[in-house]
Amino acid sequence: MSIFKVSEKKEKALLDRMRELNVNEDDLEERFIRSSGPGGQKVNKTSSCVFLRHIPTDITVKYQKERSQALNRFFARRTLLDQIELKQKGFIKMDKKRVEKIKSLKRKKRKRTKEKLSAQEPKQSDPEENKDG
Repeated sequence: MSIFKVSEKKEKALLDRMRELNVNEDDLEERFIRSSGPGGQKVNKTSSCVFLRHIPTDITVKYQKERSQALNRFFARRTLLDQIELKQKGFIKMDKKRVEKIKSLKRKKRKRTKEKLSAQEPKQSDPEENKDG
């Protein structure tokens, strides 16, 4: 059974990433507070917002996007790991892959657009050929 009510694959990936960044559950201070915003009575009655603090680096995260406390715990940990990785390595591994993919797709799109435009342009004849001499 999953602790965070997500698939075992996602939970395993999170725990592996925590090990990779040397983050232990003991290093985390976790508090639950009441959410605010949309969600009706559910968010007003339950403490589903997660406040997470990594004690060694003093990085804090507050996550309340989901109505479920378990999902908020999972996403708060993922967000915290992103910030720790950014601080340790200067970049986020997954984010770097995503940015590279977007850049590659944009290059391909520009190339195709340029080819289309050059194919549509009317061929201009050389002005030297049209001179009557």
